[in-house]
Amino acid sequence: MSFLVGTASGALVAGGVYYGLSSMISGRTQQHRADLHHLSERLVNAASDIPAPVPAAARIPQRPFVSMLQSSWNNQVEALFRRTRDIDQHVVEWARRTLYGGEAGRTKPE
Repeated sequence: MSFLVGTASGALVAGGVYYGLSSMISGRTQQHRADLHHLSERLVNAASDIPAPVPAAARIPQRPFVSMLQSSWNNQVEALFRRTRDIDQHVVEWARRTLYGGEAGRTKPE
């Protein structure tokens, strides 16, 4: 008999929890729908004479001296890396000629 009472009370508690959660979710969904509808109406019926903020590009101060320095710095760093790459290529060619003899394009000795 206690098995039936335990099962029935468990089912009753589970049903109550399910009803409570379902009711809470339904209420919150209805509130969200009402809030979204209200915000949508405000957006559609908003006055068109509201001034827009200044674009981000206009808010950035123009500093020609600083940009000139940055450009010069970037050019010098780029030239340094190019020279380093060229020196590395020359070293590789020299090493090939020294190790394998003859032309630099050959990678394997005969």
